[in-house]
Amino acid sequence: MYDYNEDTDNLLDESLEDWVMYKVNDWRDYYESNYDVKFNEYYRLWRGIWSDEDKTRESERSKIVAPALLQAVENNVADIEEATFGRGKFFDIEDDMGDTERGDVRFLREALSKEFSKNKIRKAVGECLINAAVYGTGIGEIVLEKKKEMVPATEPVMDGAMTAVGVNVRDRTVVKLRPVQPQNFLIDPVATDIESAVGVAIDEFVSTHMVEQLQEEGVYKECHIGRAAPDLDIEPDEELWQQPEDKVRLTKYYGLVPRQLLENAFDPEDEMVNFDSDEDDEGRDSYYVEAIVVIANGGKLLKAEASPYMMEDRPVVAFPWDVVPNRFWGMGVCEKGFNSQKALDAELRARIDALALTVHPMLAMDATRMPRGTKPEVKAGKLILTNGNPAEVLHPFNFGQVSQITFAQADSLQRMVQAATGSVDTAQQAMNGGGTTSAGSSMSLGGVIKRQKRTLVNFQESFLMPFVEKAAWRYMQFEPELFPVNDYKFIATSTLGIVAREYEVAQLVQLLQTMPQDSPVYPVILQSIIDNMNITNREDLIETMVQAQQPNPEQQQMQQAMAEEDRAFKNSQTAALSAQANESNARAQKIALEARGIPVELETDRIKAVASSVSATDDDKDFEKRMRIASLALDEKKLGLEVAKENQRGQQ
Repeated sequence: MYDYNEDTDNLLDESLEDWVMYKVNDWRDYYESNYDVKFNEYYRLWRGIWSDEDKTRESERSKIVAPALLQAVENNVADIEEATFGRGKFFDIEDDMGDTERGDVRFLREALSKEFSKNKIRKAVGECLINAAVYGTGIGEIVLEKKKEMVPATEPVMDGAMTAVGVNVRDRTVVKLRPVQPQNFLIDPVATDIESAVGVAIDEFVSTHMVEQLQEEGVYKECHIGRAAPDLDIEPDEELWQQPEDKVRLTKYYGLVPRQLLENAFDPEDEMVNFDSDEDDEGRDSYYVEAIVVIANGGKLLKAEASPYMMEDRPVVAFPWDVVPNRFWGMGVCEKGFNSQKALDAELRARIDALALTVHPMLAMDATRMPRGTKPEVKAGKLILTNGNPAEVLHPFNFGQVSQITFAQADSLQRMVQAATGSVDTAQQAMNGGGTTSAGSSMSLGGVIKRQKRTLVNFQESFLMPFVEKAAWRYMQFEPELFPVNDYKFIATSTLGIVAREYEVAQLVQLLQTMPQDSPVYPVILQSIIDNMNITNREDLIETMVQAQQPNPEQQQMQQAMAEEDRAFKNSQTAALSAQANESNARAQKIALEARGIPVELETDRIKAVASSVSATDDDKDFEKRMRIASLALDEKKLGLEVAKENQRGQQ
């Protein structure tokens, strides 16, 4: 925590533009001392431009530059572009708000995708990728522009149809991505990324009319800016012999500035110098404040304001092609293949010079036997007059044929460039594909994929997703009616690239051949194959497959109805069988009762037989007694039989 009151006295004699330009010039000195020469060399070899510094001997005449680095840059950039944009949508939104509806997420994703397509974000990202491959670091500036949006005005007519009645015009804020040349980007030397730096600056030449137009629109302060003095360090294109004269050196600073200097620059009547003084006491205790400062020609203050963005983020994104530890500037494709490219160029130039001496050898001539005034030159169809035998006047020096070893050396150096840069010659690989083993191809592709994955991670995490996030914040802030405000989490949807996808598809096809079609894994593998294929209707095929795997609602209802009918039928069958069982039990009980009654009838017959067999001579009293006992026994049996029959009727 700085002592704000103590340090303000030291800033009274210093202006905001002086403070900013002091840092900018200091950062430029650091850049020129460490990176300017190297970046110019990378750019020259990538463009195939010859330089006198490439000469290895005084007699060298060839100026050829091999396109090895150009091919390496193109292949690597194409891999990252295809990995990012090959599937159409390059980002998604993770719905972590806890709601069940995804309508807001789907709306924001589609709205952002439409805006990115309209404002040519993909083209700008591609240019940043080329800068990263050539110089080692890709940089982009997030720019807000005011545009007039024209929408046809309609009104309903008969039968619900609409007719145009005019045009509605409204002012809109759009977000664009502007690639920044690394030569024109300056940063705190001790910083490793944008956010950790005290500030960053874009120092470049722009056309005068562009600044004047922004002044008329109210973006910059109205003042006379004049023309910039020539400066070869920040010229738009150093390879041009004649530079445009109608230009302005425009310095845009994004970062921390002393609060007191911003307050001193504040003019209540000047909207271009803005500072919100109604901040809380906690904010007043800070020495620095995040701000945007624009200066023309090193001294004219065009704009100064505290950060107008709700997240107070810096409108700049950058990523290294390959990370150099503790450095902001990364290592690009040209730096990796620089030495091999220089050796390859020297080899090719020497061979061409030797071939020229072989085809067009040097000649020795006897000047005393040449006619006076004759020019000693050799060309096709020329007639030379000699005093004597021409074979004695002209004598060629033969140097022999060009060694075939040089061709093998050139091929070896070409492969060295590819190995250093991670570039794969896909055409040559396709030609030699039949003769290579699957194991060797897998190892080769594996190395390339790993190398590209590292760059892809740097690109996604440091450049692509931060840009999408910052663009969404600006749309939410300046176009809240069209873009819902919420805390969204953006994720990348890129793949490994076309080479990796083809390799993955081949592996999935081999796995699919080992799976039966009724396996639950079979449709999953088939969907993965379609998802990795580079076809236009890929999403439609996947959607159709997913829908086919899901049961039909009508079919589900029919199956449920059939199941209910089957259940009802089984219940009726069970009830019928239960009734039959009850009937069988009743019949069995009846038979048992009837069987129980048989002994009663037999006993009656037996008693009657005993009674009839008693002799008449027997004592009458004994006879009557026996008959009475028999009658009582018979009545008891009959009573038991009737009770059993009543119980049977009650059960039925």
